[in-house]
Amino acid sequence: MENKKLHPRFSLGRQSSLAPDRGGAGDSSEALDPAVRLMYLANEGDLDGIEELLDAGSDVNFTDIDGRTALHVAACQGRTDVVDLLLRQGAHVDPRDRWGSTPLADALYYKNHDVVKLLEKHGAKPPMAPMHVENAREVPEYEIHPSELDFTNSICITKGTFRIALWRGTQVAVKTLGEELFTDDDKVKAFHDELTLLEKIRHPNVVQFLGAVTQSTPMMIVTEYLPQGDLRAYLKRKGALKPLIAVKFALDIARGMNYLHEHKPEAIIHRDLEPSNVLRDDSGHLKVADFGVSKLLKVAKTVKEDKPVTCLDTSWRYVAPEVYRNEEYDTKVDVFSFALILQEMIEGYPPFYTKPENDVPKAYVENERPPFRALPKLYAYGLKQLIEECWDEKPYRRPTFRQIIGRLEGIGCHLAQKRHWKIRAPACIQNLETLFTGNRTSPSSRSSRSTNR
Repeated sequence: MENKKLHPRFSLGRQSSLAPDRGGAGDSSEALDPAVRLMYLANEGDLDGIEELLDAGSDVNFTDIDGRTALHVAACQGRTDVVDLLLRQGAHVDPRDRWGSTPLADALYYKNHDVVKLLEKHGAKPPMAPMHVENAREVPEYEIHPSELDFTNSICITKGTFRIALWRGTQVAVKTLGEELFTDDDKVKAFHDELTLLEKIRHPNVVQFLGAVTQSTPMMIVTEYLPQGDLRAYLKRKGALKPLIAVKFALDIARGMNYLHEHKPEAIIHRDLEPSNVLRDDSGHLKVADFGVSKLLKVAKTVKEDKPVTCLDTSWRYVAPEVYRNEEYDTKVDVFSFALILQEMIEGYPPFYTKPENDVPKAYVENERPPFRALPKLYAYGLKQLIEECWDEKPYRRPTFRQIIGRLEGIGCHLAQKRHWKIRAPACIQNLETLFTGNRTSPSSRSSRSTNR
């Protein structure tokens, strides 16, 4: 039997993506067993040395006591040329180390994309999806087989993770989460939480969830596709909206958000309400979308982030000050964001558009708010007051979306009546003039009638 001393643990350079301790240490290759030296040379990228060892009879599939091979090492280090050489020399493409990690899994973990492509070209299979179930009965009802999604002529839409696809003859939007899920437990949890939320949601002003791919990689979320794009793009094209249109849009958002906040048994906080997460349908109505950082309010009435929110998680221009301060917060953070969107629709500019984005939340914390630059008549019938109440520094003083809907409906009625009279007024005046001149008797007509008598 071969002596185990000839197969020590190779610990130079990057280690297995699944190993408990991913640190690396090592010395030189002097006095190493030839098989272990193969791993050392793979780590260093020495193609000539590797070929010399293999020509001398070293096993290209040698494993150390951790089950690691030279291919594992080269994949970790991003040595595409070494990976290619080892595969051509007969290296097994999918060996697993003692923790279950393959060369492909290691390449994914260390983001060595060229190595990933090469290994996949040689038939390497991606790691099991993080939400994979062993029992077929446990597969979610919403599961979509990836073969059903046709990405021919697919293009990116709204945010970069969304693409158009064809599913059962219908265009859909697909949010793809790939290799990062294997290496980031927080992203796996966020993906799972988003699915949990989407399963529960059914409302005309919320984007419809159609299904998901969870049993294979890449994992995906499939929702209805709204070809009119998001509110951010619309505002860039249109600029400031007429108050009646702004109120109509605001009502769509408020109705969708009210549904989320009054959802039973758990309220849903969106926590990332901003124009790029509001989509337009073909009829011109708005729908709230993207629940990647949303929260369920279960027993507690407030939530708190496990770690401070960063600008990568949300848009700083629309985030409530309590979120920025990493305090406990509730549904009123969405009301704060809503106020900023409503004001932007009237003003035609994002909140504090002259400030760098990182400085905006600091202004909110200091109780600064974006200035009202538009004409006062554009904020008539209590619209300005409503915005100011919605972004109040004290969350408990901000109205609920149910209250906001009532206020907006009243404002909308006033604006519609004003518009109605503006349209009708010229016609009414003309009718009155006609009526007046028609009944009026001129002196000549009176004299004519007298003569006839």
